[in-house]
Amino acid sequence: MGKALIIGCGGVASVAIHKCCQNSEQFEEICIASRTKEKCDALRDKLQGTTKTKISTAKADANNVKELVALIEKFRPDVVLNLALPYQDLTIMDACLQTKVHYVDTANYEPEDTAKFEYKWQWAYRDKYKKAGICALLGSGFDPGVTGVFTAYALKHHFDEINYIDILDCNGGDHGYPFATNFNPEINIREVSANGSYWENGHWVETKPMEIKREYDFEGVGKKDMYLLHHEEIESLALNVPGIKRIRFFMTFGQSYLTHLKCLEDVGMTSIKPILFEGKEIVPLQFLKAVLPDPASLGPRTVGKTNIGCIFRGKKDGKEKNYYLYNICDHQECYKEVGSQAISYTTGVPAMIGAMLVMNGTWTKPGVYNIEEFDPDPFMEALNKWGLPWKEDFDPVLVD
Repeated sequence: MGKALIIGCGGVASVAIHKCCQNSEQFEEICIASRTKEKCDALRDKLQGTTKTKISTAKADANNVKELVALIEKFRPDVVLNLALPYQDLTIMDACLQTKVHYVDTANYEPEDTAKFEYKWQWAYRDKYKKAGICALLGSGFDPGVTGVFTAYALKHHFDEINYIDILDCNGGDHGYPFATNFNPEINIREVSANGSYWENGHWVETKPMEIKREYDFEGVGKKDMYLLHHEEIESLALNVPGIKRIRFFMTFGQSYLTHLKCLEDVGMTSIKPILFEGKEIVPLQFLKAVLPDPASLGPRTVGKTNIGCIFRGKKDGKEKNYYLYNICDHQECYKEVGSQAISYTTGVPAMIGAMLVMNGTWTKPGVYNIEEFDPDPFMEALNKWGLPWKEDFDPVLVD
């Protein structure tokens, strides 16, 4: 039994909080903290009568270390689950360091002024966390997150060495809008409009945005176009997987989404450089985020399924082996259960599981770690139990 402080109250946080409340055996008490306390209060009021978990709320600015330290000292959690924006990872890590409390997040730090997400800023905390005797678990979402756990599981149970990994992220959901993003529009558009890259033979190979396209037939969804993107888990897997020769990440996009995005890009709406408008400085991408549908509002209108997983190629007992590990999630089922679409669900469930394993000591070692550096078995078991059952294919169609 433990206490968790959850920072953030968006779509993913809402799912993680629902799941903590379903898992009240582990989460005896939670505190939900966000800049908009009313959102936290509304969620608490909705959940209060349905769970044994004791829920409190607080107002907190995730950019303010002093404020976070005061909140942590007041609530005294066993773990801090960071579900705020990736720009706020370092302030929250600093607050955890000062108060000697374990830290868990779902996405790596990225500076607000450059669309560059990598782990170096958080890995720089390794020695400090080790000295403080606390654990930071990085990237406990789906990708990164479950994809790393899948890799560790494949390595532990099916391979002596893994040479090739293709991570495939397919969202076959339809929300009926001409253009909307399934998670935070600012993060989503930064990710998609950046150059792609993959890891091959010890170095990064950079590609133009959307330059590499493949078609794949996904179980539960059907044939979809997918595009090679840069994704943060490639960086840690390249370090932590013995024998690795290449890692690629593909995500599906419909033609309508890409056409809209190209048009918005061409007219400067996806820029993160501030411009002067009527005497005020605004960031075009942040303005665009304000006019697009809120991802949290897509739940009731999204139908279809997601299919996310990893195709592994490597060797076992000297023989070549292929293996595909994936999860299929239904948007409408997720909405019925926790009031959100599958994109938030597939991130929120692993966030709860990671926080639970760190909080109850299953996964606690001092330092800063990526998720694939821990024993995957308890996490894999929890995925089946808490709503993201996985499937295996021992003869998958490979991506050329």
